[in-house]
Amino acid sequence: MPADTLDQAAGAPGRTTGDPVAAFGAGLRRALAAHGTPVALDLAPLGVHDAFRAPVPVYDADAVPVRIYGRQAVVGPFPGEREQPCPRCLERRWQAVRSVTLREALELGAGTRTAGHNPYLTPFGADAVAALIAARTGGRGPDTGAFAAVHLVDLQTLRTRHYPLVPDPECPRCSVAEEDTAEAATLTLGPAPKHRPGSFRVRDLATYDLPLQPYANPLCGSLGPSVVQDVSSGSTSATVGCFSMRSGDYLRETFWGGHADTFGQSLRIGVLEGLERYAGMRSRAKKAEVRASLDSLVARGEQVVDPRVVGLYDAAFHAANPHVPPFTTDREIPWVWGYSLRDERPVLVPEVLTYYHAPGLENRFVQESSNGCATGGCLEEAVYCGLMEVVERDAFLLAWYGRAALPEIDPATSTSAATRHMVDRLALYGYEARFFDTRVTFPIPVVTGVAVRPDGGLGRMCFGAGAGLDPEAAVAGALCEIATDAVNLPGRTRRDEARLRAMATDFHRVEALHDHPLAYGIPEMGDHAHFLIGAPGAPRPPKRSFSELYGGGSPPPVSKDLRDDLARCVEAVTGAGFDVVVVDQTMPEQRALGLRTVSVLVPGLLPIDFGWTRQRALGMPRLRTALREAGLADRDLTDADLNPAPHPFP
Repeated sequence: MPADTLDQAAGAPGRTTGDPVAAFGAGLRRALAAHGTPVALDLAPLGVHDAFRAPVPVYDADAVPVRIYGRQAVVGPFPGEREQPCPRCLERRWQAVRSVTLREALELGAGTRTAGHNPYLTPFGADAVAALIAARTGGRGPDTGAFAAVHLVDLQTLRTRHYPLVPDPECPRCSVAEEDTAEAATLTLGPAPKHRPGSFRVRDLATYDLPLQPYANPLCGSLGPSVVQDVSSGSTSATVGCFSMRSGDYLRETFWGGHADTFGQSLRIGVLEGLERYAGMRSRAKKAEVRASLDSLVARGEQVVDPRVVGLYDAAFHAANPHVPPFTTDREIPWVWGYSLRDERPVLVPEVLTYYHAPGLENRFVQESSNGCATGGCLEEAVYCGLMEVVERDAFLLAWYGRAALPEIDPATSTSAATRHMVDRLALYGYEARFFDTRVTFPIPVVTGVAVRPDGGLGRMCFGAGAGLDPEAAVAGALCEIATDAVNLPGRTRRDEARLRAMATDFHRVEALHDHPLAYGIPEMGDHAHFLIGAPGAPRPPKRSFSELYGGGSPPPVSKDLRDDLARCVEAVTGAGFDVVVVDQTMPEQRALGLRTVSVLVPGLLPIDFGWTRQRALGMPRLRTALREAGLADRDLTDADLNPAPHPFP
């Protein structure tokens, strides 16, 4: 840090008696006395020690926390304002939104040291901070809703701002861990009336108390420092945020966002998605209590999700990545409790299959994604959305790798004016929006959307998908994804053309999530989709209307109660021989907002992976049998039948 804040702080994490800060503290106490506010102070530097690992000092519960970093003084949270958060929550949240350079120094290096005299710790600055403390302890201050306020004082300009501080559910001082037990995992599905006809939500999004500032702010945002609005998009009003989380030496960036018709709506959707990903990456509210081998659990008669049924990497992957040990049935791994909706009983789930960034790289024999993670206004809504996502990805992969010829839906027959108008808008940007009925095993509408450049040029195509009991909603979901991505695809492809062209000739270069969709901006990659959309200029089969495809009552009937819809979907999946397992991932701050987050697993359906060498689906029996069983192929597929190119799912 650029300030001369306490050489001796290395000997006492979070505490200081060094002269510069001590002198500032003395001036601050004098100023408080002059205000008639002789409160106790908890004065300490920021950016000196790793707040995620340093021992927690004994805090004075009645003291006002004041933290110093360079030209900044951070004041709060004030004692008595809320049960939580505590000063360590602030320190952890503050560190989480710092620059990569500072985080690397604190978390992987030997900490930081002073770089000279701090010119900002002045009596004038102390007077300003004292005035702020006096005002707050006198009952004045901002209303930050459910969260306590912390204040940022610029000691150079005296500009003062405040931000809501979300408690850290992993804080070693003030968090209260929930027990992960079979009893706690037991779920009961209750009535879930929809808030309006045609919706699959129990509440309107606008009714949730979802202010942006607690989750995205540069001081202590729980989901990152900021949100970017994509003002260049001509289709949707997309927003994007990002938070970082460490896994060993790797500081992983996790993006979240929304793409709706207005920025306000996109921000709210984005916050929900950010909280969902923050909850699903690793367990925050509870910890895995069971560590055992599959063999020992089976011998004890425990009900378990077998990782081999969910899918594992092939031997070639582990040979090329010796740091990722393969799963074996005698290897001890962490397990969490879930609940089988088919069998109506708790079941143990490997932690890495539901918390896709669980700590302990040695335990991560597969790298799961957020597939099946969903947030809703009640348990039933979250489970429904999570199950639809699992069914959607499975159907998409079956169609892609199985090169299935799918019926094309005519969007002009949609009853939704918004859908028809967005299709027309994409045409103005040079893209034809096409939609395909991707139902395979289950009578649940799944739609694949493709935005295609008819001229075959750079930014050739992008894909999206949607699933749900209402086929109109499934089309709208797929359309929203391709409408957001298509208008930016030519520019993104052009900027990264050399790297993407290398992928087109060597699929092993497709390594990360974003590589999969971006690779299909290269014109020649589009040839791998001819089975679906046809070659340019080739005759096309006639499109099918909504009523022709869905009017015969194939989708289960839609109820006014989401529980009924969910029950029908679960029955369709379990009736085909699969289980539906739910793990509750809800964090305390989500529960306070009236939200539930779950991870839904259907062992045996195709898992979606990112990175060409990680494609578990290619080795699973279902990929070879499902199309025949659904009447979409006359025989089981062989390796020679499979699409040789990576999937383009975004």
